[in-house]
Amino acid sequence: MRRNKTFKSRFIRGGRRIQVSIFDIVVGDVVALKIGDQVPADGILISGHSLAIDESSMTGESKIVLKDQKSPFLMGGCIVADGYGTMLVTAVGLNTEWGLLMASISEDNNEETPLQVRLNGVATFIGIVGLVVAAMVLVVLFARYFTGHTTNPDGTVQFVKGHTGVKSTIFGVIKILTVAVTIVVVAVPEGLPLAVTLTLAYSMRKMMADKALVRRLSACETMGSATTICSDKTGTLTLNQMTVVRSIVGAIELQPQATIEKLSPTVTSLVLEAIAQNTSGSVFEPEDGSTVEVTGSPTEKAILSWGLELHMKFALERSKSAIIHVSPFNSEKKRGGVAVIGRDSNVHVHWKGAAEIVLALCTNWLDVDGSTHEMTPDKANHFRKYIEDMAEQSLRCVAFAYRNLDPKDIPYEEQRINWELPDNDLTLIGIVGMKDPCRPGVRDAVELCTNSGVKVRMVTGDNLQTARAIALECGILTDPQASAPVIIEGKVFRAYSDAEREAVADKISVMGRSSPNDKLLLVKALKKNGHVVAVTGDGTNDAPALHEADIGLSMGIQGTEVAKESSDIIILDDNFASVVKVVRWGRSVYANIQKFIQFQLTVNVAALIINVVAAISSGNVPLNAVQLLWVNLIMDTLGALALATEPPTDQLMKRTPVGRREPLVTNIMWRNLFIQAVYQVAVLLTLNFRGRDLLHLTQDTLEHSSKVKNSFIFNTFVLCQVFNEFNARKPEELNIFEGVSRNHLFLAVVSVTVVLQVIIIEFLGKFTSTVRLSWQLWLVSLAIAFISWPLALVGKFIPVPQTPLKNLILKCWPKKKKQGDEGAAPPPV
Repeated sequence: MRRNKTFKSRFIRGGRRIQVSIFDIVVGDVVALKIGDQVPADGILISGHSLAIDESSMTGESKIVLKDQKSPFLMGGCIVADGYGTMLVTAVGLNTEWGLLMASISEDNNEETPLQVRLNGVATFIGIVGLVVAAMVLVVLFARYFTGHTTNPDGTVQFVKGHTGVKSTIFGVIKILTVAVTIVVVAVPEGLPLAVTLTLAYSMRKMMADKALVRRLSACETMGSATTICSDKTGTLTLNQMTVVRSIVGAIELQPQATIEKLSPTVTSLVLEAIAQNTSGSVFEPEDGSTVEVTGSPTEKAILSWGLELHMKFALERSKSAIIHVSPFNSEKKRGGVAVIGRDSNVHVHWKGAAEIVLALCTNWLDVDGSTHEMTPDKANHFRKYIEDMAEQSLRCVAFAYRNLDPKDIPYEEQRINWELPDNDLTLIGIVGMKDPCRPGVRDAVELCTNSGVKVRMVTGDNLQTARAIALECGILTDPQASAPVIIEGKVFRAYSDAEREAVADKISVMGRSSPNDKLLLVKALKKNGHVVAVTGDGTNDAPALHEADIGLSMGIQGTEVAKESSDIIILDDNFASVVKVVRWGRSVYANIQKFIQFQLTVNVAALIINVVAAISSGNVPLNAVQLLWVNLIMDTLGALALATEPPTDQLMKRTPVGRREPLVTNIMWRNLFIQAVYQVAVLLTLNFRGRDLLHLTQDTLEHSSKVKNSFIFNTFVLCQVFNEFNARKPEELNIFEGVSRNHLFLAVVSVTVVLQVIIIEFLGKFTSTVRLSWQLWLVSLAIAFISWPLALVGKFIPVPQTPLKNLILKCWPKKKKQGDEGAAPPPV
């Protein structure tokens, strides 16, 4: 693949500043950075002024990081949010933090999904049973044939030892082999992969409408088994954009609507002037009235957006006064200022910065009516209380203050380069509290996950206070006083041994100050504890955990390319609520596969028992090779089409997740299977041995009556499967017809099956070795098949134990005693 040379950065080589493709960067290069640039590689800051980096894509923290001599390290892929500087490149390509992450996610462990493990077990078990039964039937038929105990339909002996020719013997052997091979074909679940693929493909297509793009087909079903979701905070649970949520102006707290009717024109003018002039961001207001564009660092964008809520006209406010001098934001002083002169020649010096720092510089405060009051100790404590309340809510507090300046105190223009704006005797205008808010609907989505047995855990790079506040707001935490290990720091978890991490992992609800490796360690520990782990994230720092998890979900809008490449499903609308829809569809896939397996096993058990018993007792089977192949087609292909496309229901989210260790064939499925199989076997074996008398066929010739009886058995058996297909739709619910009218494919498959069965019986008798049945026999067949519906209804009132059947067998089996004691070991599973 050709490299894209269009991405360029400004390099300083040989004292010249040139633009070079980022693919040609080498260690030792000096790169010039400015606001809006992407850091092209890892490096160390050489020099800069107010350089601020947005590292949220790498660390998960939404807070902008200031870079200086105390914090000089820069990571490739991050964005310059403010200021400018030069960087010495120390690592490129795969040696960067980004490259190391890409290398870790490029390894494919080829791990099987929980469903694949279960399906392999079920398919192996059915295949072994089918082979054993076929071998047993083969031995019995050969023994009866060569000893002269196999009879024809008319009652005559097929072969008497020493009284037949070679040709007849060969035909007899071929017939027996055909029956045995057919039993194997019926028993082996070759339709199982088809059912799984159909279900996954159908769900993948439907999930697109729910804003979920499936990159790996098996991810559809894995999500249905998920027992826990490890979610990133920034950009996943939150919007990844700072927003003013609390504001105090003129000593009153404005409502969320940010109305300013209570403020005097003087206060309003000062507030809007402070917002519009003392900023490094900008606002573009299109003339056509379309969406307003706000640019700048996240903090500047939040304050400017708040100004727009105050009905600020950015261009108009900027035109009302002119900037004389700017004191850029300083990370040591934690404030920035600007001096402006208005049309009335009044000079205002506006300061904006950390609330507690600016408050300490204020000697006065501005009231709502525009009057100025002295900042008494009581009033200062009152404002500090506001700041402390905001800090407890994990809000970032910024204060606005100003002072008037005599025009005579302003230096001449050529002398202003070294002028320091006065920051004494300030008047407090107001305080705002900002945070990265939760996405709409996140709390409901988390609650729905919790109610359905899926535990949501938050893993973030933010500090514990911020993480706790967001977790409480989202509903992940319910106890505000929760402590370790429910809420834990990444470095603490990292310091544990492997055994300690596994022991504490289940208790963790929130992990703060976590590195990408901490999140990866948590996922590994949860998987070792038997959890099926889903991970959501949008940043490059989430990539290793997304790759390691059973199911990785990345965000489609704000997600980085690295995160998307590491994920199995991309949430197109970046909405955590869409994750719940993915869980719903995943459970639907798993449920549909269970429905198909219940339906298939019922047919398998009934067909095998009928043919085995008949073969052992008479040497003949009532269902010949062609008939069994038609049953196999109903059971596999058509059954898969009908049951694999059942849409999800609300009932699915009321179940607990199946996890990694729950059996695919549940006790409820065994109950339903046993009832239907026993009923079919009892009826059909009765017809096989007593059919001539029960159907009043004794007046016919023995050969014709046997053909009618076998045709009736075949027809009844097929119709039983058609009726049982409705039972398989709702293994647990009483109303098996609920929603059937909306599943057009199911109705089409059932209709086609019935039509083809009529054609086979009435017109293809020579091919299938059947004869036409009277309308009375058709009604009897339908009546026998219909009984499976009330039988299934009654059967659902039979209670079943919650413990899986395998565990019950092991529990009841005598345990192996210690050395020297007599006892039996449990059977192998």
